[in-house]
Amino acid sequence: MHRQMTTLDFLDRGVDVYGDAVGVIAHDGTEYTYDAFGDRVDRAAAALSVLGIDPGDRVALLAPNTHWFLETLFAINVLGAISVPLNYRLISEDYEYILNDCGAQAIVADHEYAAKVEAIRDNVPVTAFVANPADRVEGDWQDYESLITDADPSEIERPDISEDDPATINYTSGTTGEPKGVVRTHRTEHLHALITAHHTEISDDDAYLWTLPMFHVNGWGYPYVITGVGGTHVCQRHFDAGDAFDRIRAHDVTYLCGAPTVLDRMIDHYQTHDIAATGDKPVRIATAASPPPESTIRTVEDKLGWNILHVYGLTETGPLITTSNSPRRIESEGRFAIKTRQGHAMLGTELRVVDEDGEDIPPNDRAMGEIIVRGNQVMDRYWNKPERTREAFSGRVDGWFHTGDIASIDERGMISIKDRKKDVIISGGENISSVEVEDALYAHPDIERVGVIGVPHEEWGETPKAIVVAADGADLTEDGVIEFARDNLAKFKCPTIVEFVDDLPETATGKIRKVKLREAHGDVEG
Repeated sequence: MHRQMTTLDFLDRGVDVYGDAVGVIAHDGTEYTYDAFGDRVDRAAAALSVLGIDPGDRVALLAPNTHWFLETLFAINVLGAISVPLNYRLISEDYEYILNDCGAQAIVADHEYAAKVEAIRDNVPVTAFVANPADRVEGDWQDYESLITDADPSEIERPDISEDDPATINYTSGTTGEPKGVVRTHRTEHLHALITAHHTEISDDDAYLWTLPMFHVNGWGYPYVITGVGGTHVCQRHFDAGDAFDRIRAHDVTYLCGAPTVLDRMIDHYQTHDIAATGDKPVRIATAASPPPESTIRTVEDKLGWNILHVYGLTETGPLITTSNSPRRIESEGRFAIKTRQGHAMLGTELRVVDEDGEDIPPNDRAMGEIIVRGNQVMDRYWNKPERTREAFSGRVDGWFHTGDIASIDERGMISIKDRKKDVIISGGENISSVEVEDALYAHPDIERVGVIGVPHEEWGETPKAIVVAADGADLTEDGVIEFARDNLAKFKCPTIVEFVDDLPETATGKIRKVKLREAHGDVEG
């Protein structure tokens, strides 16, 4: 028989099978059983319904890692509406673009970030503004807790939801211009969660610490994974290494995720404090973005006693499409040879590395080509961007999603990323468009030419560096350029290093040659 797959299957199983078990531990330590969590989800759905949210409406969600983020994410889908998680590191102008692009009818925001939306509320289609708590926000906002307390969950009747209906829209970081809304259906979210649960070996005795931002590709799908298997969500509003270790010990955390930056901060804290790195159970951590160096793997596994899983993907692909979790290969080839690589394709995922003609490159771990992928977890489309959607699934091979990442592949299908097709800077796990940073700096009247590249950074992996040609007679300083950028961009996108030069290497058509820039100016370690 055929049964529709939805994100609510994970919520329903968590409540039905594990109703009396602790499902969520809030940042302040408050514990919610799955029964209580399910009740709060239904109340949040009822409250949104009273505010006029109908099936297909878009509801933006702006918050750090909180229990009510999880509640609202599910509540939106209970109504057949579409969640739009927002990166809390953006600036008001970014939110203005996204809220208009998706046509959001409502926004639910944490008090810490609501002011950024308040600043542009007259320029967006949103009609319902909800904050938690509203009394800590300037402007006309309704209070989240008051709304769900007053709501009647018995009035909610779930609409018929097709697995092909959009469940969520995740906005990219705008690495090739303006951000694109990645439409993920109930089917893609459902299958991605099942695949992830299998390859990361999640079970009902796992306690998952939320160090990975919940907004980031729906927290890599772990709201569904952990809930569906009956594990415990341990919330941490913002990552802090010392606090993370405290929660690991207090709640016997067994699993967490983080970019190499998170690993480095955990290592630094552990090495400077006399603490235990685990509770009673062993800990494993999944890392993505840039591969961890051997020294990091050695310290995490040999000193902290944790097991590292290396995964890879993009917003458009679920995100996860590969894993290095291969005990057989680790045993035969060594952990460093395997865990520093992005890994094999996940279950039900087709992955190829092809040359410019769309032909598979030799699997010799030396030749390089672009990674293309097909799988049930790959996005449905870009929101309201049919041409960009067509481009993403065409190029070297029609019908496959083109990642833009350049890699080698070995004889058994394990990939290793060597470079990026596009000039994307990955800093602390966040993608930064060099073009966006350049455009912002070009608004400075004393900057004649500028090129932005990623350079090595001890803590963040990479950091933006601006190579600037000043206008004649200009009196520019590094601090002045950085301050200008911070007035016009989210802080994490701003260059932290500025170098002044007389000219920039260009092609015959006047384009800046980023390869030459990186060769001449890319060896900085911050």
